[in-house]
Amino acid sequence: MTYKGDDIPSPAMDLPAAEEVRAFLRENPGFLIDNPELAEVITAPTRDNGKGVVDMQSFMVDRLQKEVRGLRDDHGELIAASRSNMISQARIHAAVLSIIEASTFEHMIEVVTTDLGNMLEVEVASLCVENDRQIPIMPQLVGVHVVAPGMVDETMGPNRDIVLRAKAPAEHQVFGEAVGLVRSAALLRLPLNAFGPMALLAFGSGEEDRFHPGQGTELLGFLARILTHTMRQWLNLPH
Repeated sequence: MTYKGDDIPSPAMDLPAAEEVRAFLRENPGFLIDNPELAEVITAPTRDNGKGVVDMQSFMVDRLQKEVRGLRDDHGELIAASRSNMISQARIHAAVLSIIEASTFEHMIEVVTTDLGNMLEVEVASLCVENDRQIPIMPQLVGVHVVAPGMVDETMGPNRDIVLRAKAPAEHQVFGEAVGLVRSAALLRLPLNAFGPMALLAFGSGEEDRFHPGQGTELLGFLARILTHTMRQWLNLPH
């Protein structure tokens, strides 16, 4: 059927009449059971039980509708968190593969200080290695910093393997000239040798809450262990 001009039906004209809805529900008594989301928008009828008598049925329906809305919000947040975790996991796995596939020590260091920042979508990736005769001269690359012995403990705190900082000033000795880009940071300890120098891998983000103390650290810890093991192998350091 075709319509011309004012004959075109509006959305309201397409809606069923109240009697049609009642007839449909009588013929389909299980409709609301099959479509429970409608309970969230239906207004429960109240009953006049006399002065001072509370209609508990209406109260309970209202409460259940609020619970349904709350569960729906929680479900959405859970899905979003799961999706974000999967994305982070995929990025860390790609970073790990790039580290172990490097063809030379210099190539691996370049991957750490350049490629990892792009993979993890952070502004700065920095590698700090404490000065020690047991460590060969580090490649002169952007993002590599040779620091004084004890710097890692001083910066992170003794016996702390991962430190996440939000809305905190970054250290120049960690990020060098890129320190002005950093609003939040993740610091990962790299224990290259139990009797030798420490190293530190740092990620700096321009977002104030990209890294924060309440964040999970399992994936970052996995990345730190892989990088530590790979650097030990390249440098022929004992575990």
